[in-house]
Amino acid sequence: MRFTLESGTHVNTVRAYSAEALRIGEQEVRASCIVSAEQLMTDWAPRRFEDLEVAHLEAIFALDPEVVLIGTGPRQRFAPAPVRAAFGARAIGFEVMDLGAACRTFNILVHEDRRVAAALFLE
Repeated sequence: MRFTLESGTHVNTVRAYSAEALRIGEQEVRASCIVSAEQLMTDWAPRRFEDLEVAHLEAIFALDPEVVLIGTGPRQRFAPAPVRAAFGARAIGFEVMDLGAACRTFNILVHEDRRVAAALFLE
């Protein structure tokens, strides 16, 4: 799906997504990534949602988000208990949703100047 939310600020937004790629700003991303208003990390270790472990979350926590969105690919899946506990221990809100919902929600929250980060998985 392709969509655009334009603004006068220079923040990362998800401009399009599909099962094969994401377009964040002008950059095409073909693997899992972490995105915030100011940063895009395309070298994030877990390739699939099933590979996500607590140790992978440190890159997200370093961004100091108030809320984290996890886009789990084409369908919503739920995070394992240790991952949920890691967010709870740091009092960081998080939501798990399918990739499209995570992309749309990220764009809304980033344009509301919320400290949001999204971990996006294509599969």
